[in-house]
Order: sequence, then C-alpha cells, then structure tokens
Amino acid sequence: MSEPLKLDLVEPLLELVRKAATDLPQDMVEALEKGKAQEEPGSAAEQALGTILQNVEMAREKSTPICQDTGTPIFEVHYPFGVSTRMLKAQIEEAVAQATAHSYLRPNAVDSLTGKNSGNNLGIEFPTIHFHEWDEDRIFITLQLKGGGSENVSTQYKLPDSRLGAGRDLEGVRRVVLDAVLKAQGKGCAPAVLGIAIGGDRGTGYMVAKKQLLRKVNDLNPNPDLAALEERIFVEANELGIGPMGFGGKTTVLGVKIGAAHRLPACYFVSIAYMCWANRRAELNVKLVDGKVAEVSYA
Repeated sequence: MSEPLKLDLVEPLLELVRKAATDLPQDMVEALEKGKAQEEPGSAAEQALGTILQNVEMAREKSTPICQDTGTPIFEVHYPFGVSTRMLKAQIEEAVAQATAHSYLRPNAVDSLTGKNSGNNLGIEFPTIHFHEWDEDRIFITLQLKGGGSENVSTQYKLPDSRLGAGRDLEGVRRVVLDAVLKAQGKGCAPAVLGIAIGGDRGTGYMVAKKQLLRKVNDLNPNPDLAALEERIFVEANELGIGPMGFGGKTTVLGVKIGAAHRLPACYFVSIAYMCWANRRAELNVKLVDGKVAEVSYA
C-alpha cells in the first residue's frame, strides 16, 4: 500500500479562514450596494445598508471579523486519490484553532451537555467538514461561516402543507419559502440570501440548501424551471416590505438559490438555509505536481 502524500496546508488554511471571516465576497458587496441605491434616501433601510457597507470596508482594511458572530465553519473539501482525509482534517482543525487565537474567529463551540465553550472552535462535529474525492490533481476547499442568528430562522417544511395551500410542486415550494421569509422578519439579519433544497431527507436537505449559499448571488441556475422560480421568489420576497434588519424597505433578500435532491416517495421536504447579509465564503485552490504543492490561490 502506497503512503499518503505528506502536505503542510496549515498556513494556506489559516489564510482561507481569515479571508472568509474578514473579506466579504465582491458579489455580495455589489448586491448590498445595489440594494442601498434603490432605497429611499435618508430612510432607515438606506442608512442600515450604508452602515453595513462601512462595516464591510473596515473589516477588510483591518482584517477583523465582519460580524461578531463568526458562525459555524463549514468546509467542503475536494481532494485527489492519495491525499489523506485524516491529515486534512487535522490540519483544518489546527488552522481553525490558530484562527481563533488570532481573533479571526470568535470561540463558538459550546458543549451541548455542559454549556462549556471549548475556547478554540474545536469540538464534537465542530467544525463541519465534508470530504469529496475527485479525479483532479488539486485540492479545492470552500469555507462557509454560518452565523447563529440566520441559523435560528432557517427552517424546513414538509409538503403538502394545508395551512399554506402548498402542494408537492414548485408552486408549493414558492409558498413555503415566502412564508419562511415573512416569519423571519428582521431576526435573521436581513437582507438575506436564501439557500433552498427541494427533496432529500431531513439531513441531506439542509446540506444541499447550505451548498446553494456557495453560489454567487448573480449566477444563473442551469435548470430553467429553478432559474424562473429563483427570480420569482426574489421579486416577491422583496415586495414583502420587511427590508434591512426589518426596518422596512425594498431590500429583504439579496439572492435566492435553489437546488434539488432525489427523495423518497413518501417525503417531500423543502429546506431553507437562511443566510444573513454577511454571506461569508471563501475558496482555497491547491495545485499539486508530483505529489507536492505547486501553487496556492484564493477566491
């Protein structure tokens, strides 16, 4: 049996965490700027978005967290054959602990039985790491930081839902998603990005929904039916008048992203991963040549 590749990726992983926590992606900045431009001058909505944009710029300049709740770190790791997932997991955990010591991350890992904070963001199933082996000669890692406020208003529906007149179809999906946005009001730190999954079981539904948040807010769904549904929900959610932080206004959501998974005949779940305006995500790409790191890049 051949030995696994020996790679030291702690420093690149630490930089990945720093970028995710302190540097909001440009597509999100542009969406916030677009939202600010459409609000009434001097309104609470415009002022809230202006404050958010100032905060984003300061966080980038000073390399400090965009939000005090740095959330659950969720890693999606694509790796080639010959790379040890045990090694990658250990190095991700080391990078997370170092990022916490550098104050890029707030200590967030709390023991559910004792209430004790681990102090370094390491604990049982914390951070979240999903591994995917592929055929490319590179390691590709995405990191998403999912805050507690937005997680609290994330939700899941089981269709049919007689209360909303929602059947097992895309119209039913539209109805429950709008219901979730209406219930959230400003508690999830709107304006939001909605990651939505149709199908799956209760667990995989949320996994697929959160993966939708890794998409750029201005991309186009390759499925025309889902693309049309994304656009319709986007328009209608912004007509609810909830606005930034629930202050009222035209900018309630910044993006709507929908994916689908196969399901059991008996089940039809719609999972909604509500993400606040601080949709923090970053990518690390590590090119490998002859089993060694040849190039490291970020996005």
